[in-house]
Amino acid sequence: MRDFQRRIARSRFVQVTAGVIGAHYLRLVWHTTRFRIEPADIYDRVDRDAPLVLAMWHGQHFLAPFVKRPTDRAKVLISRHRDGELNAIAAERLGIEPIRGSGNHGGQFQHKGGVAAFVGMVAALKDGYNVALTADVPKIARVAGLGIVMLARASGRPIYPLAIATRHRVEVDTWDRSAFNLPFGRGAVVVEQAIWVPSDADDAVLETCRQKVEAALNRATERAYAIVDRKIGNAVRD
Repeated sequence: MRDFQRRIARSRFVQVTAGVIGAHYLRLVWHTTRFRIEPADIYDRVDRDAPLVLAMWHGQHFLAPFVKRPTDRAKVLISRHRDGELNAIAAERLGIEPIRGSGNHGGQFQHKGGVAAFVGMVAALKDGYNVALTADVPKIARVAGLGIVMLARASGRPIYPLAIATRHRVEVDTWDRSAFNLPFGRGAVVVEQAIWVPSDADDAVLETCRQKVEAALNRATERAYAIVDRKIGNAVRD
C-alpha cells in the first residue's frame, strides 16, 4: 500500500497539480499581505547592478518569485530531488525559469548535477538573467556555503541577500526552519547591501565573502521578522 501511495505521489499528474495549486496559493498570500520593502529604493539599485545573484535562506524562500517585476528576467536553482519537481512546476507558473541541480557540498560541485547547474547559472547571468538560489550548506541551516560566492566570482555579478517574512506563518521543526507563509497580514521584504566577489579571489577572500553573505542574510532575516512581529518601534503602520 505504501509503495502504491508513493507511486501516486510521484506521478506527473499529482506533481503538476500540486505545483499549480502551490503557485495559486502563494499568489493569494502575496496579494493579501501588506508588505513593507526595505530599502525603499531597492529596485533602483537592482537596475544599476543587474544581472545579479539573489541569495536566500532555505525554508524562507517561498515568496521570492514575487519580488520579480514583469520586466525582469529570472532563473532559480532547484534541486533535482523529486521534491524539487513540485517547486520547479510552481516556479514556472510564477514566471521563473528553473535551473535543475544542486548547490555546493563543501565547495565542490560534483554531486547531483552540480557542475551542470553551476555552468547554467553562469551562462544565465551572462545572458542577463537574475539568478536566485538558497545559500545554505545542504542540511545545515543558516550556514552559507562557498557555492554562491564562487558563482559571484565566476560571473562577476553581485550577491543581493534577501529575506521575506510574514506575520502569519507556520514554522516547521525541520533542518531548514521552514516558515510557511499565510495570507491576510503584514509582510516584509528586506534586502541587504550588494556583496561583490573579486574575480581573482583566493580561498581566503572567498571565505571572507562567504562570511559576509551569511552575516547579511542573518541581518536581513532578523530585520524582516522584527518588522512583521512589531519588535521595532513604529516600523509598520496599518
